[in-house]
Amino acid sequence: MPSLFRFLTVVAVIAGIVYGVVFALANFVTPKPREMTVTIPPDKFLKK
Repeated sequence: MPSLFRFLTVVAVIAGIVYGVVFALANFVTPKPREMTVTIPPDKFLKK
């Protein structure tokens, strides 16, 4: 049974670290807005 508790503790610590990294990326990294141009070929406008 102690090995199960050790395994669950390791999994919980790893999940906590991953959650912390995702939280930090979501709150402290700001994306830079920029222009975006998409070229659509003319045959997409033709009805079939």
